[in-house]
Amino acid sequence: MDVESTKSAHSRTRRRGLADVFGRRYDEYFRNRTPMPFEVIARDGATHAFGVTGADPARFTLVVRDDAGQRALVSLDQLQVALAYLGGHLDVEGDLAAALSMRKFFSDLHPVAFLGRWTPALWQGRTGHDRRTISHHYDLDSDFFLTFLDTRHRCYTQGVFAGNDEPLEDAITRKLDLALDAIGAKPGDRVLEVGGGWGAFAEHAARRGVDVTTVTLAAESERYLKDLFDRERLPVTVVREHILRYASERPYDAIVNMGVTEHLPDYAATLRAYARLLRPGGRVYLDALAMRRKHHVSTFFKQHVYPGRSAPLLLHSYLRQVARSPFELLNVQDDRHNYYLTCRAWAQRLDARREEITARWGEELYRRFRIFLWGSASGFDSRLVQAYRWTLRRVPPATT
Repeated sequence: MDVESTKSAHSRTRRRGLADVFGRRYDEYFRNRTPMPFEVIARDGATHAFGVTGADPARFTLVVRDDAGQRALVSLDQLQVALAYLGGHLDVEGDLAAALSMRKFFSDLHPVAFLGRWTPALWQGRTGHDRRTISHHYDLDSDFFLTFLDTRHRCYTQGVFAGNDEPLEDAITRKLDLALDAIGAKPGDRVLEVGGGWGAFAEHAARRGVDVTTVTLAAESERYLKDLFDRERLPVTVVREHILRYASERPYDAIVNMGVTEHLPDYAATLRAYARLLRPGGRVYLDALAMRRKHHVSTFFKQHVYPGRSAPLLLHSYLRQVARSPFELLNVQDDRHNYYLTCRAWAQRLDARREEITARWGEELYRRFRIFLWGSASGFDSRLVQAYRWTLRRVPPATT
């Protein structure tokens, strides 16, 4: 057999292997699910359709760019497929959110990687480990995050929408106002914010006369916040410290935690810190994304988005610890759809700035956050992920 014939035979084998592997998996996966029509364009250019009919065209197309991409798809391994996309070995044309909604089409069994999430915390210490893992995500150039966050407040948590088509900026303003109302903040009150981000809550509260101290673990966040508040001449104190180690000579009137509970999985220790820092009768506003199982997140997410001990809120476990603490639960709201709308808006803004992002920070970072943001939107939309906001009050001591 000559060289060209050999190459052709190998090509047919790879093509048949991909078609056979995906065909069997498609039939198995969608046996008790609503079918998702999609196509795969293999390395040799052959197109394979799965579930596609005249009435149901392909929602997306997986495009194999090279042999590495082909191997990743044939492996049916979620991590390998995600890494292949990250490296440009695979592309997704069409509805990326639809593609990510069927992530469980691929397996994600990586026990060594799962155990590796916890080992560094054992020898680095909890707070030191948290500082390193938070920096992995948040110490990117602030200008990168500003390409997709709302332009009014720069808030990296969900807004509260009056309707599906409301601008993100208005939804974020409403959310910040709701937080201030939840804690009953008045001019002159001392409020501690857990996780400063890019100054959304601290700036909004300070402009209303509230005395805010914001703690952050990320060096880039600390730099950005200090520059912001110096430039705007706002009385906000920025402290780079872990909330579990932070101490204050005077108790605060209220505490605000927007989207940081996910990075504080020891609920009992966190509630003790709140109780130590808060005056009796003071309130805590919180919001967080949640799941029904605490560590049921993908290996890719834990390795390339939020490494370390971070985990979605497990609401029933959290409330069990509240019942054992000096706090009472005042209210809790379902924010899943709000978080879906927020992540969708972020993802759309990221895509709209693709050319600038790839030119300044590279294709890999763009693809990583594209998976993260569209995947998050898909997770909220499909109810794989939930979200809540809630308010606690430190119960005053009995008077009798």
